[in-house]
Amino acid sequence: MLCMPKGLSFRTQTDNKDPQFHSFIITREDGSRTYGFVLTFYEEVTSKQICTAMQTLYQMHNAEHYSSVYASSSCSMDSLASSIDEGDTTSLLKLQRYNSYDISRDTLYVSKSICLITPLPFMQACKKFLIQLYKAVTSQQPPPLPLESYIHNILYEVPLPPPGRSLKFYGVYEPVICQRPGLNELPLSDYPLREVFELLGLENLVQVFTCVLLEMQILLYSQDYQRLMTVAEGITTLLFPFQWQHVYVPILPASLLHFLDAPVPYLMGLQSKEGTDRSKLELPQEANLCFVDIDNHFIELPEEFPQFPNKVDFIQELSEVLLQFGIPPEGSLHCSESATKLKNLVLKDLVNDKKNGNVSANSISMYELLKGNETIARLQALAKRTGVTMEKMDLSASLSEKEKDLKLQCEDAELRDYQLNVQLREVFANRFTQMFADYEAFVIQTAQDLESWLTNREQMQNFDKASFLSDQPEPYLPFLSRFIETQMFATFIDNKIMSQWEEKDPLLRVFDSRIEKIRLYNVRAPTLRTSIYQKCSTLKEAAQSIEQRLMKMDHTAIHPHLLDMKIGQGKYEQGFFPKLQSDVLATGPTNNNRWVSRSATAQRRKDRLRQHSDHVGLDNDLREKYMQEARSLGKNLRQPKLSDLSPAVIAQTNWKFVEGLLKECRMKTKRMLVEKMGHEAVELGHGEANITGLEENTLIASLCDLLERIWSHGLQVKQGKSALWSHLIQFQDREEKQEHLAESPVALGPERRKSDSGVMLPTLRVSLIQDMRKLYKRYAFLRCEEEREQFLYHLLSLNAVDYFCFTSVFTTIMIPYRSVIIPIKKLSNAIITSNPWICVSGELGDTGVMQIPKNLLEMTFECQNLGKLTTVQIGHDNSGLLAKWLVDCVMVRNEITGHTYRFPCGRWLGKGIDDGSLERILIGELMTSAADEDLVKQCRTPPQQKSPTVARRLSITSLTGKTTKPNAGQIQEGIGEAVNNIVKHFHKPEKERGSLTVLLCGESGLVAALEQVFHHGFKSARIFHKNVFIWDFIERAVAYFETTDQILDNEDDVLIQKSSCKTFCHYVNAINTAPRNIGKDGKFQILVCLGTRDRLLPQWIPLLAECPAITRMYEESALLRDHMTVNSLIRILQTIQDFTIVLEGSLIKGVDV
Repeated sequence: MLCMPKGLSFRTQTDNKDPQFHSFIITREDGSRTYGFVLTFYEEVTSKQICTAMQTLYQMHNAEHYSSVYASSSCSMDSLASSIDEGDTTSLLKLQRYNSYDISRDTLYVSKSICLITPLPFMQACKKFLIQLYKAVTSQQPPPLPLESYIHNILYEVPLPPPGRSLKFYGVYEPVICQRPGLNELPLSDYPLREVFELLGLENLVQVFTCVLLEMQILLYSQDYQRLMTVAEGITTLLFPFQWQHVYVPILPASLLHFLDAPVPYLMGLQSKEGTDRSKLELPQEANLCFVDIDNHFIELPEEFPQFPNKVDFIQELSEVLLQFGIPPEGSLHCSESATKLKNLVLKDLVNDKKNGNVSANSISMYELLKGNETIARLQALAKRTGVTMEKMDLSASLSEKEKDLKLQCEDAELRDYQLNVQLREVFANRFTQMFADYEAFVIQTAQDLESWLTNREQMQNFDKASFLSDQPEPYLPFLSRFIETQMFATFIDNKIMSQWEEKDPLLRVFDSRIEKIRLYNVRAPTLRTSIYQKCSTLKEAAQSIEQRLMKMDHTAIHPHLLDMKIGQGKYEQGFFPKLQSDVLATGPTNNNRWVSRSATAQRRKDRLRQHSDHVGLDNDLREKYMQEARSLGKNLRQPKLSDLSPAVIAQTNWKFVEGLLKECRMKTKRMLVEKMGHEAVELGHGEANITGLEENTLIASLCDLLERIWSHGLQVKQGKSALWSHLIQFQDREEKQEHLAESPVALGPERRKSDSGVMLPTLRVSLIQDMRKLYKRYAFLRCEEEREQFLYHLLSLNAVDYFCFTSVFTTIMIPYRSVIIPIKKLSNAIITSNPWICVSGELGDTGVMQIPKNLLEMTFECQNLGKLTTVQIGHDNSGLLAKWLVDCVMVRNEITGHTYRFPCGRWLGKGIDDGSLERILIGELMTSAADEDLVKQCRTPPQQKSPTVARRLSITSLTGKTTKPNAGQIQEGIGEAVNNIVKHFHKPEKERGSLTVLLCGESGLVAALEQVFHHGFKSARIFHKNVFIWDFIERAVAYFETTDQILDNEDDVLIQKSSCKTFCHYVNAINTAPRNIGKDGKFQILVCLGTRDRLLPQWIPLLAECPAITRMYEESALLRDHMTVNSLIRILQTIQDFTIVLEGSLIKGVDV
């Protein structure tokens, strides 16, 4: 299956029969890998029965195709002739000419393959060995030894080179070398990155690399199997220190195409047919797919994915390395000669720049290098006196001999590929070293022992993501916020925590050593975290390590030798691979040679465990437990079993898909609920926030990705790029048709959506009830009834919280809103004769004044997205007989997101009642789901008989005759909490701040707290006169300040107080003369907001406390008449003077100050 992914292939003497090399990889369930290297060649078919059967097959095929062409010129045929243009009028002639077989005149060839399986990816060495083996079969002369000798030698007598060493072994004709990086170097990578960059181009490769890091679905597409493998292995080797944790099948066999339906991240390779158009390739899911057309140098990227940090500088650094080796960054299948000479012509200075550790491509003349050395000069002088000459040619000759020796060990092109590989990988590794230099500071290690950590691993938070993100440069955040949510990063952190009990993971050990190294180099720097791009400085050192190993071989394996085998079997016949003697190859050598005595099987097993095991050093029980835990944490689908494709195994695999999707949904919704509810608790003053706005968007994006994968699983009728969106559009069309048949008003009820995260959740339940058989296959997630119900249950649980991702992102769209005015019918008229109006304001704008139709309390309007709603201005023109209106509250609902805001009022609108206000500014509060449902019940039933109680409006005696006044201690505590909330607001990151308007004018805001201070001991009630308000006291104070000159001892105090009096009077007069019909309490609110904004409140409070009017209007026990309390209040208010307060336009509209 892997050696011949599409099965046997037949050719004739007119077809191309050149041997083809490709490699493959087998990934086991525990993550360990085995590599295979295959050479496919064609051998003549000598069986007459097979040749006769092939001719019959061709005749049947041609007859079928002949009829299909005449039946329809546009029909498609998935057969041996699928590449023929059926619309061509000469298609029949082409069919007869190129797609026919005649046993009498044609020679039939069949494909065969030689495969070598290794535990490590020594691709170049295995390719050379297989090619030599093939040449031995096709050569006119038989090989020096039987083929069994060479195969036995590679199986049993050629060991794996130890880390940091090189090895030479012998093929049929030539020696083959391989080298292995040391323990402190980057892991082995033998696939040429040069070819990857030439195939994709630098820009495309970085984009695909970013998709791999974010664990998207990546599909590679090429006619060449080896290109698929080279690109896949090349990109995954660049992930250091991370490792791909999901499905990895670089060459997907034809019998496993259903795995493209997998609703999990994957990296797969699919062979394309010659002449196949990309548009005709139907894939199960494309919304979150990265499609890489290797042959055409073209990629299709998912929508709205973040860019890699410092992408421009990163690409520039990679370009310098590529140009140094003569490779154009834009990529090319065949580099031109001019591109190869770029380093010598245009970029000579760049190539020889030592500041970045670049290695010059031209070898430096040894004579020129040593010519200025004093020691060499003295040696030359001594040699001259003794008659010995040391000319430049001697050094050159010596150098040429060394170069010749080097070429004997390794070809120059191969050496350059090795050097390019390691330098490019060093650049990538340096980026991660810089980005995660301080990652250890954010690792949370709470478990005391390994077993307790494994037991509670799923519930533990191992990495402080919020703190880590807040510590990063701003440009990095879009990428890092998503990357730290991936499984590869979670595994990386798990390995770090495991290292405190067990041996470090090899990749982690190398990465940590590099971090320690840069810390030593940056010991004097204040911090390593900076957005300034820092180039890699280890390029020269890495290239030299490779060169040194290849110049001198550390080990040489035993030469192939004649085996103890029967003579005559496996007789050489040119062009035919002989039948090998299995009994000879089944047993290894028995001598005591120091190389042979090492069991090859044991050595390979040991090396595999060393390189690939994620659970080194654990005993068997803990290892199994660890693997089970690993499977439950995001690895929903392990590597598919390519060896067993029985219906039972396929069904079991599909069932794992379903279980994995359901578990992922449960985990995602649970985390979103816990973290969002924690954030809402902070807004109410409980606990600390553990989720940022950026994290919130990341969680939403992750949920959307999951929904798309669920809707794409098992899809058999594809109707658009996004399966989920296509499904919802169809449901909407059907619902609109039903509405035309039976028009019914939409009730304001709980069946509507509650939050942005559930924009379409209620419609999903109804839509899923429809017949899924036409759209989905039987094994699809959406056709598993029990799992589907659980899935919807988890999604509907998100109704308990509110998200604003839709509101925050789509700022320019038109949104329908619904407003409902709720009067207190028991105590006032529900309908008034005057002309009411309303103005709704939000973070992104306001609606302007909108007239409310008479005799209506509910209206719908559409306007550009207002964002989160903050205030509502409501009033009327006081015309008519019934012009007094007692409003309980105003409700405004976003009809798209379902967010409902309540704007409490509880005050009269009308002249001669309450404070005489014809206009009020109401501050909004977002309703929770439970409160929303209670409101629905309240609106649908007769209104409650008692009037609302507004705690902060103490100027009005409760309509029920009962009031609860706070004592002095409670009032002072309220002032402290209000000011403290404002201080905390400004200490949060700007993106995480809530509404400042609520902190100023809300139920527990600064205005409400100061109102309680001014109401304490205030003589508001009069027996024979109307009630007095705080604003009356303010106006009397202004009248006093304007008519009286204060006499103070200190001249400076006189100037300060006069300035304070002047500003105070100016602000009060400006509010009084504003063209707004605001009541006295509303005017006091404006005055407090303006005084807070302009840092004047601490100056005004002592003026009011010393005003003579205070003795007539306040009792002696009032807080404003207590000097200690006033001084304390001034100090508290001074703590917010350091902040810049921007007031919402609706609060101070019309006030000119």
